[in-house]
Amino acid sequence: MLDERVLFIDGEAIVLDKPAGLPVTPPQNGGMSLENHRQSLAFGFHRWPNAVHRLDRDTSGCLLMSRNPKAMKRFQRAFEERRVGKRYVAVLDGVPAGAEGTIDLPLAKISSEEAGWRMVGAPDGKPAVTHWRLLKVIDDRALVAFRPETGRTHQIRVHALEGLGIAVVGDPVYGNGTLGKNGIMLLHSEWIHVTRDNKPPVEARAPLPHTFITAGFADDDIPPP
Repeated sequence: MLDERVLFIDGEAIVLDKPAGLPVTPPQNGGMSLENHRQSLAFGFHRWPNAVHRLDRDTSGCLLMSRNPKAMKRFQRAFEERRVGKRYVAVLDGVPAGAEGTIDLPLAKISSEEAGWRMVGAPDGKPAVTHWRLLKVIDDRALVAFRPETGRTHQIRVHALEGLGIAVVGDPVYGNGTLGKNGIMLLHSEWIHVTRDNKPPVEARAPLPHTFITAGFADDDIPPP
């Protein structure tokens, strides 16, 4: 039940710990999405909440939702003005060189009839910047924290592959797409912070899902933001 996965709530905002495998918007081929659960997240309000941003279907963790149209406009403006802090954690299928760094790699969308679409690094693409930090290594796999300055589609997944040379474990597009029997990508939106005028910020942290735990990593491996 998604109403049991609420990390933060007040009169303007909800931060939901979105499970991996649940798309934010309805998929083209049908099936369940966050849209099917919005009523259960109303918590007594007449309006149902709306997602302010997106997380990939296979990405878990912090998703900001607005509870009224005015709040939606304010949160969208906060994203546009880069007043939103986000941290993701991912398990990579290898160990990056070094302990931390910044990936400055513009991204562009390409598509073909055979392979569909994907994002790639491209000099003439849209600016994309991600800061990263190595947190822990187990059996040639690394737990890495990513803090994006920009919010491009698949930014962290492409920056991991092309910037660090290592794909996210289980990534069905940029990696091998396999993770034991469950096939779930190990990318998690762990923390979000949104500043607000005349109100305390919206802030929440999402605990690591069981797929990270079974891979040997724990919440204690992640320092405070």
